[in-house]
Amino acid sequence: MNDAPPTEDTEWTALLAARRGGALPPGQLAALFAPILTAPQATDGCIVIGRLAQTLDGRIACTNGASQWIGGRGDILHTHRLRALCDVVLVGAGTVHHDDPRLTTREVSGPNPVRVVLDPGRRLPATHKVFCDGAAPTLLATITPGAATHGQAEVLVHADLPGLLRGLAARGLTKIFVEGGGRTISAFLAAGCLDRLHLTVAPIILGSGIPAFSLPQAARIDDGLRFNWTPHRIGEDMLFDIALGRARPGICTEGKLP
Repeated sequence: MNDAPPTEDTEWTALLAARRGGALPPGQLAALFAPILTAPQATDGCIVIGRLAQTLDGRIACTNGASQWIGGRGDILHTHRLRALCDVVLVGAGTVHHDDPRLTTREVSGPNPVRVVLDPGRRLPATHKVFCDGAAPTLLATITPGAATHGQAEVLVHADLPGLLRGLAARGLTKIFVEGGGRTISAFLAAGCLDRLHLTVAPIILGSGIPAFSLPQAARIDDGLRFNWTPHRIGEDMLFDIALGRARPGICTEGKLP
């Protein structure tokens, strides 16, 4: 009988099987990703996990928007694993504008998620990869009525984030990975719509740039949100797994699309 721990590749294959209803394997990957594979507790029927990669001084990009790559190889693999384990990968218009991402699972085995782009003003051109490459289904979430499609993407009109989550759950899309950027993650946090947050901290100091979070100004330390976290070493970076349980800072009250 072999009692040796599974290799990472074997454990990842077992995690993909658990996504389809199989048993969770032992190991570090399962300990990190197991909460995503549990049944949703929120009334909207979704599990929502946010992810950001930041420098040691809390920046997610240079002032000009350049952000590739703050995290190292381990963070890139982690991001692609989150995509493969979730039904949806969701990003804001700023991420699409600056990075033109494909949002697929190129770095790991596993299915591509449905891609959701938040663009309240419908300002993004349909020439971006997510709207025209056909690699995975894409939804454009907006507050602006108009044409039913944008490139190859179907358009969803919702006034706020809770409504969007209910709409995705109605389509059977219940595991939602909010990949960024900072304004989008902040909007989900402010609306009380995050179950978990994965925050990667890279050993970089920029001294300037775009901050990780954009929230209303706090007048007291108690206005912030305290939480428990579990650290995980991923390559040269540190990943903090934060259980939020839909909590939000007391100064935040809005749930509108960012």
